Amino acid sequence: MPWFVWLFAAAALGAAEFFTLTLVFGLLAGAALVAAVVAGVGIGLLGQLLALGAAAAAGLVIVRPFALRHMEQQPLTYEGTDALIGKRAEVVREVTATRGLIKLSGEEWSARAFDESLVIPVGALVDVMEIEGATAIVYPRELLP
Repeated sequence: MPWFVWLFAAAALGAAEFFTLTLVFGLLAGAALVAAVVAGVGIGLLGQLLALGAAAAAGLVIVRPFALRHMEQQPLTYEGTDALIGKRAEVVREVTATRGLIKLSGEEWSARAFDESLVIPVGALVDVMEIEGATAIVYPRELLP
């Protein structure tokens, strides 16, 4: 029952990975699973060790660099005025193609309509489409698809 020993080793390595989060023990656990399959097929100890070594090398050389690169990428965060795009605001002074005032994130912002033919009344809810300088370009929520 050498496959059982490999299976036990894979479980122990998987538990070690759970506590360390290094990705090395997880890849070695996968290699131990490959060795368990090889042992289950009936291949001898030398074949099992070769399978373990090949699977571990492939994991550490091929898979680990990709995984580490993926883990190092910072999540997308928006700062400053970029964080306001897509937010909902309320019209404080009628918004036209050239002027207006909205309440956005607790502050009053100058605004103008995204569609130059629109006149957005006081109290209407709008979405911020973009920010140009200190002016929010807005579009009425009820007209959004």
